[in-house]
Parts: sequence; C-alpha cells; structure tokens
Amino acid sequence: MMLRSLFSALSLVLFLASAAAPVWAVELNDVIRTLETPFQPGTDKEFRIADYSADFFQESKIASLDRLQRANGRVEVAFSYQGEKTVPEVKFHWQYEQPTTQEIVSDGKSLWVYLPDNNQVILSDIAMVNQSRQNDPMTFLTGLGNLSRDFHIDWAAPQNDSEGNYVLELKPLRDSSLISRLVIVVDRSSIEAFLQRGVKSPPGGLRFPIKSTTVFDPNGNSTIIEFSNLRINIGIPENTFQFILPEGVQLVRPDDKQMGF
Repeated sequence: MMLRSLFSALSLVLFLASAAAPVWAVELNDVIRTLETPFQPGTDKEFRIADYSADFFQESKIASLDRLQRANGRVEVAFSYQGEKTVPEVKFHWQYEQPTTQEIVSDGKSLWVYLPDNNQVILSDIAMVNQSRQNDPMTFLTGLGNLSRDFHIDWAAPQNDSEGNYVLELKPLRDSSLISRLVIVVDRSSIEAFLQRGVKSPPGGLRFPIKSTTVFDPNGNSTIIEFSNLRINIGIPENTFQFILPEGVQLVRPDDKQMGF
C-alpha cells in the first residue's frame, strides 16, 4: 500500500512538472538561428531585417589605464541584400552625443569619421579599414548572418541574464588582433517569436534580436554597447549614409601617402 502511494505521488509530481514546463526547450542552435536568420539574404522578407535605428550606450574599459570611458548617441543601419548567396552590403551612421560629438558614417564603400573637436574628417575605403580599432562598429555589423561561420559559439556563463535573455560567447575561428571573444545578449522574446514561426505570426511582429554586445580584445580591453528605443524596417533615407564635408574641415586619407590634401 505504501509503495503504491509512493508511486502515485511520484507520478503526480512528474505530471505536474511536465505540465509546468514550456512547450519548447530553448537550445543553443535555436538562439544562434534567432540571431543569424534576420540578417541572411535567403530569409523571407517577412522575417528579414532591412534596417534599424536605435539609441545606444557604450562603455569601454581600457585595461592598461584601469579606466572606463562612456558614450551614448544614436545609430542607424541598413542592409542591402543583393542575392540569396551574397553577403549584404552594410551602411551605417553612428552619431555620438556624449562625451564628445562625433560621427561615423559609411555608404557601404567609404567610411567617414568626423571629429568636430579636431576639425577633421578621416576618409577610408571600407575594404581597407584599419581593423585594429577596438570600437569600430564594423566588428559586429558585418557578417551577422554568418556568425557561426566565423566564430565558435557556445553558451556564456551564466547563459541567462537577470531578465531571462540568453547570453552567447563567441570566439573567432582565426586569430584576430581585434577580438579575443565576443559576448552577445539575445532577446528572449525574439527567440520565442522565432520558435513560433510557422505556427502563428510572431506576437508584436519582427523583433531585433540583439540586446547588447561586448567585444574583448587580446589586450584585456572591452567595449559594451547596449541598444534601446529600437525601430526596424522603417525605410531609412539613403542620404542618411552620405557624408557632406563641412566647409573648412580638413580631409585626411590614411591610405594616401600625403595623409590628406
């Protein structure tokens, strides 16, 4: 009789546990696909991110000086999808408001870095951008649809933040002077919406999957960027990514022998 009661109690516990469990269990591959799919050219337009705008907060730790640098501003990004097997061209406009005003603009071919305090604009060919700059937005804007091709991806420790979002740690498959590892916090509601695709329309529509990114370089420096007030697929005007040289500002070309005109 006692054994039967124990068996019944155990059965009840197992039933309640299974009833309380979510319909799906989130696996590592689910999070990776949630992160990559919106930026892949072969994804249906309904689930593809063509552009986004957001406020950002940036905090950089300079290990050698044991110092933190904080900045904030606004970013706008657009992806030009040329074909199902072609990596999309990335255009962006970073507007820094604090602690100093500066702009980083690219039309996909050229990169302008405007430093008003220096009365100077640095112009580079995007294909020749100096990858030694730790805070270069290109570090996580290019190749978002192919992260698993370029990085070994695993759970971070812990694998969830305090809000239940999922945290991934990425290590480059090839040696890099820019990145030793990259930590990406992936929005949990984006994962839920991704897993419901084909069952029903994602509640609230398509979401931007990234909450924040943290880049660590081989020298122990790190830069975290957090996004807020996100808007996606709003049709950002093309002239957002075109830079007009202000009158009287010096133009510097790092790839020119004379470093400018």
